[in-house]
Parts: sequence; structure tokens; C-alpha cells
Amino acid sequence: MIRLCAKIVVETDLYETDKEVQNLIDWVCLSEQIKENNNTIRNLTGEYKKIEPDCREGVRAQLERMKELCKERNSLYEKQNDLKGQKWKIEKSLER
Repeated sequence: MIRLCAKIVVETDLYETDKEVQNLIDWVCLSEQIKENNNTIRNLTGEYKKIEPDCREGVRAQLERMKELCKERNSLYEKQNDLKGQKWKIEKSLER
């Protein structure tokens, strides 16, 4: 269809003189562009679907590691507070 439209445009003056022919050729060209865009969209979506699970798994693993680090940090904060409390008690007993 595109080649036929191109041939009409190049070899005749119908595109310039007949509004109906012009609209039909424009419609065919736009439809072809829409078809190409849809194919590109499908290809990109397919590529995304191939990559996405690995990305999600990587993010999931990183989130789990972050949770572990936070638990470790919180545990150390608690130990620090306990140690500071013990140190304070010792300092108070030394003051007497």
C-alpha cells in the first residue's frame, strides 16, 4: 500500500488535485506509522518483561540486606545504651 501511495504521489498530480486521494494517502501513511509504532511498543514491552524479573529480584535481595543491616545496627544501639548505662553506674559508684 505504501509503495502504491508513493507511486501515486510521484507519478501523478492526484495528491495535489484530489482532496479524497490526498486524505486516503495520508490515512494509509498514518496507519502504517501506527502499525510500526505498535510493533516497536510490543518489542519494547517484550524486552522489559524479560529484564524486569531479574531487576525485581535484585531489588528484593538488596531490601533484605538493608533490613538485616538495620536489625544489626539497632541491636548495636541497644548494646551501646546498655554499656553506657553500665558505665554510668560505675562512674556514679566511683564518685562516692
